[in-house]
Order: sequence, then structure tokens, then C-alpha cells
Amino acid sequence: MGTEGDSFPLMEVNTGDPEASEPWDYVLVADRRGQRATGQAHRQLQFLEELKRKGFRYKMMEDGEKVFFGIRAESRIFDLYRTLLMESEGPGARTQPAGPAPIPASTRIRIVNFVLNNTTAAGDTLDDLVKSGVFETRFVLHKGQDDLRKDWAQWRRVLRPQPIDDIRDYFGEKVALYFAWLGWYTYMLVPAAAVGLLVFLSGFALFNASQISKEICEAHDILLCPRGDHSRRYQQLSDTCTFAKLTHLFDNEGTVVFAIFMALWATVFLEIWKRQRARVVLHWDLYGWDEDQEEMALQLINHRDYQLRPHQHSYLRSSVILILSVLMICLMIGMAHLLVVYRVLAAALFNSTLLFQEEQVTTAVVVTGALFHYVVILIMTKVNKCVALKLCDFEKPRTFSERESKFTTKFFTLQFFAHFSSLIYIAFILGRINGHPGKSVRLAGLWKLEECHLSGCMMDLFLQMAIIMGLKQTLSNCAEYLGPWLAYKCRLMRFKLGRASGDPELRDMQHNYLLNPVNTFSLFDEFMEMMIQYGFTTIFVAAFPLAPLLALISNLVEIRLDAIKMVRLQRRLVPRKAKDIGTWLQVLETIGVLAVIANGMVIAFTSEFIPRVVYKYHYGPCRLGAQPAVDCLTGYVNHSLSVFYTKDFQDPVQAEGSENITECRYRDYRDTQDYSLSEQFWVLLAIRLLFLILFEHVALCIKLIAAWFVPDVPQSVKNKVLEEKYRALRDKMCSSSKSTDV
Repeated sequence: MGTEGDSFPLMEVNTGDPEASEPWDYVLVADRRGQRATGQAHRQLQFLEELKRKGFRYKMMEDGEKVFFGIRAESRIFDLYRTLLMESEGPGARTQPAGPAPIPASTRIRIVNFVLNNTTAAGDTLDDLVKSGVFETRFVLHKGQDDLRKDWAQWRRVLRPQPIDDIRDYFGEKVALYFAWLGWYTYMLVPAAAVGLLVFLSGFALFNASQISKEICEAHDILLCPRGDHSRRYQQLSDTCTFAKLTHLFDNEGTVVFAIFMALWATVFLEIWKRQRARVVLHWDLYGWDEDQEEMALQLINHRDYQLRPHQHSYLRSSVILILSVLMICLMIGMAHLLVVYRVLAAALFNSTLLFQEEQVTTAVVVTGALFHYVVILIMTKVNKCVALKLCDFEKPRTFSERESKFTTKFFTLQFFAHFSSLIYIAFILGRINGHPGKSVRLAGLWKLEECHLSGCMMDLFLQMAIIMGLKQTLSNCAEYLGPWLAYKCRLMRFKLGRASGDPELRDMQHNYLLNPVNTFSLFDEFMEMMIQYGFTTIFVAAFPLAPLLALISNLVEIRLDAIKMVRLQRRLVPRKAKDIGTWLQVLETIGVLAVIANGMVIAFTSEFIPRVVYKYHYGPCRLGAQPAVDCLTGYVNHSLSVFYTKDFQDPVQAEGSENITECRYRDYRDTQDYSLSEQFWVLLAIRLLFLILFEHVALCIKLIAAWFVPDVPQSVKNKVLEEKYRALRDKMCSSSKSTDV
């Protein structure tokens, strides 16, 4: 080592290696100023010399500010890897090649990355060295991505099939399976989007012809009671004519059919994806690949004296994690209560500041409430990730894969409540605990709880879904692309102001250094984003039939956006081997079950479907049989509104025009005398519960039948695996017979 103030004079090691002309497997970067510290230089040398003992060669290259260390592994490391797994890598896996098959680049990088991250020098890991400033960063070089740039990472290729095999060769199986799943999910969204759009457009047929809309638009003599502290006047029911017509676009008879269709769609999507995955995995010769065996092989390559770490379970740790998780879920539910408080206070503020007219206050509260919830989601996402990581570390998983699986479960659970708690409140609680005119439930005894929209709670749910999903898809995609693009351009601009190297090797390292960094969560975040979108697409789809269409458009952009980001704007992801999407498959199945329950409850308790059907066959003019000259829903609007006498207001003087009005109407089923819940309310509640039970059982039975009817693995794949097992046994028998004859 040189004296303090000099650079660290490392020379290229093993220059006579026949692989010296090959590209580097890995690059370590150090700050030139850090080289002047003797302790830092010593730790660098110690780490690199340990790499050399393990079978690596390295080379130092300098520019004006940074020091780059190219790392490449010798072939004996990969020979040991093949020996431990007792299988060859590459295209000649099933045949006996004349010589050793070349190691695929993705396999090389995966093995080198594992060894580097587990190599210790004086008790330090590479992560420790990076955190302490010995090395600034580390990355894998982009090499040979021209075909992906041309055929995949292009906006004009948005409607073209993805080159999954090329993605696998470059980024590894984990990334390739993500894009294979995302492509299949997008393809399957086409029929769901078409049916959802058809259901939505079918509402236009009822836009002017609906008997309910006609009655509402002609109800000039029906006055609605004042809705809250922000509105102190009586409003004609006919004023809600436009919203009543809009509500029928997504709250009509087709809603039930579409909800059942989406339950079936979710099952068919998952079952056919399992078949697709089986074909892809067989094509990649990974059907018999074992993740635990791979993990142990990599550990033995890194440390020959590696001791197997057995599976462990602690009831104490599990209890602590369960309690902490429940507390976090309660916090997520508390976030929904913050939305309640916000909407109540916002209604009072908008009314007092005269920013909106009285009839616009409710709509303004709904829209700003959705924006408020979106901001809460952004904040809680960062909090949830930190909490999930801490819980995962406390549980002490055995391997990285096990840690990833546990983290996925915890993080998704917290994210689910963060995203859907407000929707649950709007769908099933909003407007149901408010009391009635003259006796309202108030927040802290001051502010009256908000009511549903004038046209019903389905309008609130529709607006909340549309705003949150629209913002999440558009803003997230913009931020996901523009953020890395602007960051890369800024770094590139600053670099061009300096001095670029004339050495092609060093210039290539500098270019990769300027790209946006990647981490363990880069692919995980993409999966999580799609799982949340899948939840929006299925769980409350009965209230928002356009969700599959919005998801389809977003995914067409998302695929190319992710491709451009990974190939052009980010450093190369470290390839990882996998034969499925892991825990995410269980997440998808859980969402499918939740979708059946949630949609059944939306139809039963949020929409007007059940009250309309009950009125049509039990209270309406057709209860004794159909009458061609009369619409069966005639009189439904008057039947669904309860009567309140203005003399029973606690503050009648404050209500405008109360001296000339003796009664007003409100949405509820209450007795006229004492305003208690009427018999009709209990009849409707019983029928709602009965419908919910029938709907969920029918939908779940359909899901089970579809899952049984569509095998997870195609028969062709099973037969191919069976033939390979048979051929392997025959070869062993022939070898054994020859040995016996000799």
C-alpha cells in the first residue's frame, strides 16, 4: 500500500487467464477520497485478497473521482456449482456435450453476487463495507442487451408479444416469470374489460327509460330533509335527477351478473396461469429444480465448512409478531377513521368559507376525501415497508427466499388495509350510523356525521374507486418513469461536464455507474403494485365495472415502462432463479376469495338491487302478477323514502323555510310515529343476508368447480416429465447392466 494521500495501487491479477478478455461479472466502486484513508485502503485490500483466495481475479481502474474494481470469477467456481447440483447449465442440459457447456451469464452473475455478499473480511460483509464507505456501491454491467432494447424496451412495441426467453437469459427466471405473469394477466383483462364496459354501457339504455329515474326527475313535490350542518335548506328530490341517472350506469341488474363473472374470471385466470407457468418452467428445464438445494450449493461454494441451518419455530416470536401485526392493522383501520374526521370537518369548512355552493359541498368532500386517502396511502406505504422488514428480521428466517416470502405476507397484509380501509368504510358504514333527522349522531358532540350521496352510497363508492385507482395508475406510472429518467439525465449531464475516460472498459463502467441504482425491492415493488391493482380490479368491481378496462390500459403502459426502465435507465438487476412467482400466487388466491365476499356485500348492502327486487315482487304493483301496462317499479321511490315531521326538529328555527313545510323525506326505512326501524327494514335485512349467503356459496362453488375442471399442470407437461424420468431410469439400468457384464 502506498503512503497516505496516494491512490490505492492495485494491479490486475491473473492477467494470463484465458478468460481475461471476457467482460467483468461484477463491479465495485470506491470514492477516490476514501482511498487516502489508510484504514479504508487496508479493508479494501483485505476484502479483495479474500476474493482472490476464493477464485476471483480483479482489476482496478481510476477516473478523476472514482475507483472501479472489475471482478470476474474463475471457471472452477462454476464447475463446483455444477458438481454440487449434479446437473449441467446451458442449452445442452439434456445431452452429453463433448466438452463443458458455457455457463449462462445470468447464472454466473447470480453465483458471483451470492459469494460477494457473503464473503467476510475481518468479520465484515460487503454490505457492511458499503455502509461504512469502504466501497461506495456495487453493480452488474449491462452487456448484450441490444436485442432487448430493439424488440422489447420500445413504446412502439406496446402491442407485440414479449421475448420471455430473452428476458430470462438476461435478467434471470424471477424477472422473466414476472413479465410472463404480467403479460398473461393483461391478456386475460381483455374479456373482463369488455364485459365491464358492456355492463357500464348497458346502463345508458336505462339512462332515460328507467322508472326510478323518471320518478326522481318528476318528484318536484317531494322535499328532502336537510342533510347536515353545511346544508340548512330543504331540497327537491328532482334536483338529484342527473345523479340518479348516472347511478344506474353501474347500479343495475347487470351488476350481479358481472360480479359473478369476475369471480369466475379470477379463478380461470389463476388456473390457466398455473398451466402457462408449468409449460414455461418445463421449457426452461426447471421443473425438478429445488430451491433449498440451490441455496445449500451456493453456501458450500462460499464456505466449505458451512453448517446446515435447520428450520426453527418459536411460539414466543410468533405471538409477538401476531400482536404487533394486529396493532398495525388497527392503525390502518384508524387511518380510515381519520378519513371520517376529515370529511366531517371538510364539510363544515367548505360551507363556512363559501368556497362551494350548498349542493356542491357533498361532491367536493367526496373528491377531496379520496385525494386525502391517496396521500395517506403514500405515507403508510413507507411506514408499512419498514414495519414489515423489522417484523421479518425479528422472526429470523432461515434463507433469503424464506425471508422474502414472510416479508411479502406481512407487507401485503398491511398494504391491503391501507388501500381498502376507506373503501370498506364507504361501502358498509357510511350513512348507516347517522341516526335520523332530528336525532343525529355527532362527532365529539359537535359535527354531524356525513351522509351518503344524494343518489345513494354506490355513487360515493364509485367516485372513491375511480379517483384512487385513477390516481394510483396515472401518477404512479408517471412517477415510476419520470423519476428515474430525470435522475439519470441529471447525473449524465453532470458527468459530461467532467472528463470522460478514453478506456472503453472504464467508460462502460462509468456509464453503468450513472444509471439508477437497484436493490432487493426493485422487482418486489413491481409485484406489489400489480397485486394492489388486481385487488382494485376484483374486490369492489361491482361498484366500478370500468376497473378492468382501466387496469388493461395501465398494464399495456406498465409492461413497456418497466422494460425501458430495466434496460435503459437502471443498473442491471441481479438474476435470480425461480420456477414460480412464489407467495404472490397465494396472495392472488386470497384476493379472489375476498373479491367474492366483498362484491356480495356490496350488492347486498350498498346497492339498491335487493330493495328494488323486494319491492317489485312483494310491495309493488306486480306483487300479484305482471301487468303489461304498469312498470313493476312504479312507486318505488316514494316507498323507499321515510317521512319526518319538521315539528320534531330540535332546532326548527335554523332550518330555512321550516315554517311553511310540515314534513320532509329521507333515505331509510323507519316508522312515521317514533322513527324506529320499520318492519320493512328487518324484512330487507333478512333478504340481504340470505342473498349474501347464496351469492357467496354459488360464486365459491363456481370457483371450486372451475379450479377442478382446469388442471394446474397440462397433461402434455406431465407426460414429458414422466418420459424424462423413464428415460433416466432406463439409462441407469443400461449402465448398470454393462458394468455387470464386464
